Amino acid sequence: MRTRWILALVMGLLLTACSSDDGSSDGRITLRFQSLAWQEESVDANKELVEEWNALHPDVKVEYVQGSWDSVHDQLLTSFEGGEAPDIIHDASDDLADFAYGGYLAELGELLPERLKSDIPQRSWETATFGDGIYGVPFLQEPRVLIANAKWLKESGVRIPTPEKPWTWEEFRSIVKELSGEGKYGVAWPLKEPVSATLNLSLSTGGQMFHRGEDGKVTVRFDAADEVVPRTVHDEVNTDGSASSTTLGMGGSDTLPGFFGGKYAMVPLGFSYRQQIVQQAPKGFDWQVLPAPAGADGLTQGVSPQTLSVAEDSPHKKEAAEFIDFLLRPENMVRLALGDWMLPTGTEALKDPALHTTKDDWATGTALAAQLRSAPAQSVRGYPEWKDKVATPAFQEYYSGAIDLDELRKRLVEDGNLVLARYQR
Repeated sequence: MRTRWILALVMGLLLTACSSDDGSSDGRITLRFQSLAWQEESVDANKELVEEWNALHPDVKVEYVQGSWDSVHDQLLTSFEGGEAPDIIHDASDDLADFAYGGYLAELGELLPERLKSDIPQRSWETATFGDGIYGVPFLQEPRVLIANAKWLKESGVRIPTPEKPWTWEEFRSIVKELSGEGKYGVAWPLKEPVSATLNLSLSTGGQMFHRGEDGKVTVRFDAADEVVPRTVHDEVNTDGSASSTTLGMGGSDTLPGFFGGKYAMVPLGFSYRQQIVQQAPKGFDWQVLPAPAGADGLTQGVSPQTLSVAEDSPHKKEAAEFIDFLLRPENMVRLALGDWMLPTGTEALKDPALHTTKDDWATGTALAAQLRSAPAQSVRGYPEWKDKVATPAFQEYYSGAIDLDELRKRLVEDGNLVLARYQR
């Protein structure tokens, strides 16, 4: 009798465990949505949209889970391997390659509605395409722009660039030099993490860095088009003295006190940094957003959009995709973009008047959206190791003047190809 009672208890517990894996005992489904939103406005927008979904879908509850950009890659890898990954995953497209190729993410081609697939341009979908599949929905992006001291530029009399008539890289270097002197600098380059900034801006000059052969293998080249941006930075720091050498090891936020204090005329930053500037700038400080310099390919620039993916192990992929579709309706995508001070990828969302205002220079950033392309390293296997072990120290030494352009090329190409070759056997 006691044996039968124990067996019944065990079976009951097993049934309970099974039902909790596939939803609640009353048939309701629970989806876990891990968000990396961190700014107050962005967190609020995400949580509000989750609440709205839950109110409209009583049988499919979404549970908001707070993640962190600082640890997301390792945290996701651990959760994938442990079978505890969230159903819906917020990440960035340049972090998806290993997860997509590793079989941890669901292929979304058949799960997403035509409305969403047609609303986001193909150039954006390419950022989350690996092999023949789509493994994330790109929804927020930001160009790198020049944040400028408007009063300083106006008093100098230099030509103010616009998206229609930007500076060339040569003109930019000349103007930066003109704005410098008496302990002040025309530009401060925050290049603590120099690789993505360099590669993404180099698309404007036709730089590619990574080249895929007919055999599908990727190799590194450092051609004339790849040299323009790094040489400009190097020469501003080491030849012209028009860029501060001390900011090379800084993150973007670290340069803002000096910018507000009148030490730098301009700082190249991501578009979303405007929020920090609005919050931190001294009263009366006059600033403006300028497009980054243009090269042979105009204002083309590489980006790694924020993405939403579905875990391959999720038992509710269809419902997870439906939630993503809800979250990225045009009006909701605008709310997320405003909360993060970034640009939406959706063409309908980009038409919203709130993204075309002169206040906080939204219009300048929105005008650049059509020029944004997939970052050069987006689908390169082994890129994280190449970046950390080869490219980052090489660019840092070159920008500081410790090595010359030939040595930079040698390291990026010879050492870099040795790294990539291990991932392509």
